[in-house]
Amino acid sequence: MNQATHTSIVNFIWGIADDVLRDVYVRGKYRDVILPMTVIRRLDALLEPSKGKVLGMKQQLDAAGIANQHAALCQASGEAFYNVSPFTLRDLKNRTKQQQLKADFEAYLDGFSPNVQEILNKFKFRNQISTMIEADILGHLIEKVLDSRVNLSPKPVLDQDGNELLPGLDNHSMGTIFEELIRRFNEENNEEAGEHFTPRDVVKLMADLIFLPVADDIESGTYLVYDGACGTGGMLTVAEERLAELAQNHGKEVSIHLFGQEVQPETYAISKADLLLKGEGAEAENMKYGSTLSSDAFPSQEFDFMLSNPPYGKSWKTDLERLGGKGEIKDPRFVTQHAGDPEYKMITRSSDGQLMFLANKLAKMKHTTRLGSRIAEVHNGSSLFTGDAGQGESNIRRWIIENDWLEAIIALPENTFYNTGIATYIWVLTNRKSEERRGKVQLIDATEWYVPLRRNLGKKNCEFTEEHIRAICDLLVHPAETEKSKLFPNEAFGYWKVTVDRPLRLAVDLSSARLERFERTCGKVKEEPLANLARRVADALGAGPHLDFNSFMVACAADSDRHGVKLTAKRKKLLLNGLCDTREDAAPVLKKIHMPSKAPPNQIYGLFEAEVNGKLCVVEYEPDTALRDSEQVPLLEKGGIEAFIRREVLPYTPDAWIVPDKTLVGYEISFTRHFYRPAPMRTLDEIKADIFALEEETEGLLDQIVGEAER
Repeated sequence: MNQATHTSIVNFIWGIADDVLRDVYVRGKYRDVILPMTVIRRLDALLEPSKGKVLGMKQQLDAAGIANQHAALCQASGEAFYNVSPFTLRDLKNRTKQQQLKADFEAYLDGFSPNVQEILNKFKFRNQISTMIEADILGHLIEKVLDSRVNLSPKPVLDQDGNELLPGLDNHSMGTIFEELIRRFNEENNEEAGEHFTPRDVVKLMADLIFLPVADDIESGTYLVYDGACGTGGMLTVAEERLAELAQNHGKEVSIHLFGQEVQPETYAISKADLLLKGEGAEAENMKYGSTLSSDAFPSQEFDFMLSNPPYGKSWKTDLERLGGKGEIKDPRFVTQHAGDPEYKMITRSSDGQLMFLANKLAKMKHTTRLGSRIAEVHNGSSLFTGDAGQGESNIRRWIIENDWLEAIIALPENTFYNTGIATYIWVLTNRKSEERRGKVQLIDATEWYVPLRRNLGKKNCEFTEEHIRAICDLLVHPAETEKSKLFPNEAFGYWKVTVDRPLRLAVDLSSARLERFERTCGKVKEEPLANLARRVADALGAGPHLDFNSFMVACAADSDRHGVKLTAKRKKLLLNGLCDTREDAAPVLKKIHMPSKAPPNQIYGLFEAEVNGKLCVVEYEPDTALRDSEQVPLLEKGGIEAFIRREVLPYTPDAWIVPDKTLVGYEISFTRHFYRPAPMRTLDEIKADIFALEEETEGLLDQIVGEAER
């Protein structure tokens, strides 16, 4: 069937909506009636020829007392579904009494097989019947979908002489028409469109990105394709068509099975209905309803190819709570073993779960097959850099890159999607990298490869042509360094997050005012002996301020020995908080003292040479948490962390050191850094020319003003 026929059918059905539903439904709600009614009419047309056979089989099965009738009834209908009511839509067409029509139409709907019932329930179509009966439009709607000017049957419409008036509609053509209706309704609701509908040009690109690099290696056999956020299922069906086409071009026979999960009920119904309309009843059973994150429908299944456009910038807090909360999640998709950590957590912040969908796919990769698995997934920019080292987002990036699964990331033009104009990216992953790609990641800047649309579709104002898709895929299949394509070693995106401490420096204030305040504090916590100790030490040392806290504590220890006031940790803290202030010129506060033979000095790691009581020692200082800082050290830093600290930190803060057990590894990817092109600076001659032009213009204005004043 040609495109013109497709378009005429879509236009006719669209016209039914305007003709029948106007003044009863607002345009944004037409889809609630037209989509399920289109499904019902197509199913009705497919079942008409076998209606008598199905009813006969139903009678036999009931008489024999057979409970499980589904398989036999499907065999009788010749389809993956059936209807055991005594009616067809044509039987209901001429009902004149509204209440009789309502009862018979409901009985007709109730006669469908369970797989169709699920679709109707998710569409919530029965909720519309009362509205249509009250408005007296249900009979008119049935009459319209049975109009002789449109044929949704697989058989052609013939005239009296046997000549074809309207061609039959095969399953593939029906699926195409249904998808076009969905697209048009999505345009009407363009704010919602991106929730479950990915532009066809992007879907084609994603399919080619996962198939073309292995097109020559596809063998005859069975392949499983999965989308964990399948929406209306369009991405899966495009992938199926592309894989079948490539296999045929290479002389291979493949069996392709589709698997998807969707959390929005109406969208799920559309995906399942679309497959039924295309004659793919078995595949329709592989479409599952529910949340992929908290209720995975395929927990032990592995897939050959996976692609998705998951929700981004959308909270997954409800899923997080269902999984047990951030601290209690044990799901092996999100908590694994990596980098020596037996509980390596890949749990993102609850405000955005897009990378969780990617972790879900990675847990479903095939590791024992020759092709392994290939994945394409759409993300916004936050997946590239959100999350510090050790946090969920960074941990996911680290897990991916250190396992060498990230093949490429493609930056798409802005305004590519229907409901957002922000920057978006396609991540391409595989666990079977080619030899030339091992240990490398390719970044492709496709932000300038597009053609503008004649009119915006929601936020979408541009699209890829076939040439653009081919150019991007050529760069992926034949990786090369160009202005738009760059290859980096995996480590280029990694860094150490190093904690840098500086010593706590305290001045001790033993003035009368400070001691009085300290005594009041001690009185509140019943520590009068400590207040007396402070008074005695003040008498011995003077009011201060004293710039060596260590000497002050030595004096306190001596007094405690003489007067039996034990210096507990609590009392030491009271002395520090009540009598001390930080001061840059004070001596560092000692934490530990080591013999040089036991702990060699190493300032970078906080082991300083110092003289204590006339002896040369190695000391550690108490850190000042207010001065604590961190540095990002690239994994490719020549000389590593120590070289970086010596060059970038110690010249400016010579008393600083790093804390090794707090060092974390993180990963982030910056397209801007690698593809930024600064605008060329203007030449002096150009600037001078502009200045002279402005001077001439202002002089002319002055002459006019002065001349008018003189006149």
